[in-house]
Amino acid sequence: MAAASVTLTSITAAASSSLASDRRISVKLPEFRGLKSKPRSVSVTKSSRSVSRDPRRIGRVGRIFCEAQETAVDAVPCVNDEQWQSVVLDSEVPVLVEFWAPWCGPCRMIIPIIEELSREYAGKLKCYKLNTDESPSVATRYGIRSIPTVMIFKGGEKKDAVIGAVPKSTLTSSIEKFL
Repeated sequence: MAAASVTLTSITAAASSSLASDRRISVKLPEFRGLKSKPRSVSVTKSSRSVSRDPRRIGRVGRIFCEAQETAVDAVPCVNDEQWQSVVLDSEVPVLVEFWAPWCGPCRMIIPIIEELSREYAGKLKCYKLNTDESPSVATRYGIRSIPTVMIFKGGEKKDAVIGAVPKSTLTSSIEKFL
């Protein structure tokens, strides 16, 4: 395995002057080989093996993927038309639902806020996402005309709705009314 040599500069400041010394430390780092590639179920010849190791031709031989995507845990699960009744309306605790779509920029902006609220109110409130492109009947039933829309349900009824990318404090005050 080839190694790249990197020089790191460490600067130490003296108490009375702005610059006292300059030390150089040489560190050997391993060569970056890219993301893992899942093997394809095709016969591999000796010549294709050498091509697959050539970083300039990786895209032509194997499939590159992001391993982090497969290990990531979705903090806010998705709900769809079929699950709506049992998961949201029949819930014994209040439920917060974010109506969103993957192409919506403001929807992606508030996902971290919804994930944070899900962790903070664990056991007191359930949080879900509903993709309006994949589950249009529920979105139509509740008159969703712009996304993101966050709704709070309690006892099977819609209690509150917040439209747009709003700060966490706005959602928190809306949630607190129904806990």
